[in-house]
Amino acid sequence: MHILGIDIGGSGIKGAVVDAETGEMISERFRLETPSGAKPKEVAAVVGEVVRHFDWTGPVGCTFPAIIRNGVAYSAANVDKSWIGTDAKALFEEVSGCPVTVINDADAAGIAEVVFGAGRDQNGVIIMLTLGTGIGSAVFVDGHLLPNTELGHIEMNGGDAESQAAESARQRDELSWKKWGKLLNQYFQKLEFLLSPDIFIVGGGVSKKSDKFFEYIDTRAPLVVAQMLNEAGIIGGAMAAHAIFQNGEDGEFDRRVILNEQANG
Repeated sequence: MHILGIDIGGSGIKGAVVDAETGEMISERFRLETPSGAKPKEVAAVVGEVVRHFDWTGPVGCTFPAIIRNGVAYSAANVDKSWIGTDAKALFEEVSGCPVTVINDADAAGIAEVVFGAGRDQNGVIIMLTLGTGIGSAVFVDGHLLPNTELGHIEMNGGDAESQAAESARQRDELSWKKWGKLLNQYFQKLEFLLSPDIFIVGGGVSKKSDKFFEYIDTRAPLVVAQMLNEAGIIGGAMAAHAIFQNGEDGEFDRRVILNEQANG
C-alpha cells in the first residue's frame, strides 16, 4: 500500500510516497524549510504544501518531535511551546484534506530501523537513539514499541543529558570527538544500567561519522549505526499510517501491529 510519509523536524519538513509494506520510497523526497519559530499554523501550512506537491489524496503518516497521544502533542522539542495541547492530527487533516496519522519522530525512525534496518534480525531490548539537536529515543522489546520515551532527558551530571551529549552540544561547546565521546559514554552507560539493552542503534546525521566517537563508548551491548539515515522518519511515519488504515483506530494506535504484520508477512 502506498502512503505519503512526512517527517517534521526543527529545520526541515520532508515528504515522499512510500510502499509501506516493503519500506521503499517510490518517489523523490521533497523538502521545505521548517518555518521560523515552528508554530502550529505555520508548520501545518507547510505540511499542506507537501501534500499538494504530490497531488496526494490518500492516507498520510506524519512524524512530529513531541510526545504524541491520540494525535495530540504533549511536549514541544525544538518547536514552539504552543504545540503543547495542540491536536496535530486534526490540524494536519484540516490543511491536507487527507486522513492523517501522527507519531513521535524517534518512534517512527525506530519502527523503520527495527522492521527494515539495523534492528531487523534483533530480538530482546533494542534502544535506538538519534543524536542531533536533541537526543531522540525509541525502545523496543521483542519487536514491540514502548511509545514516547524521552530518554534524552534523563539526569546526567546534575542536568539534562541531551544538553550535554547531543550533537548540538558538541558543536556548541566546540568539543573534540574524544571529549564528546566520553560524555556519550556516560550517557550510554547510564542507559545500559537502567534498561539492560541487547543492542544500541545510533542514528542522526552524526552517525555517519561513527568512526570518530564509537571507540570512546564502552558498553556491553553492541553499538550499530542506523541504516535508514534521513529516510527513516518518512518510512516509519508511512508504516504507522498503514497500520491505522489496515486495522482501524480504536483509541491510541497500537504500534505493535505493523511490526507483527511485517514479521509474519
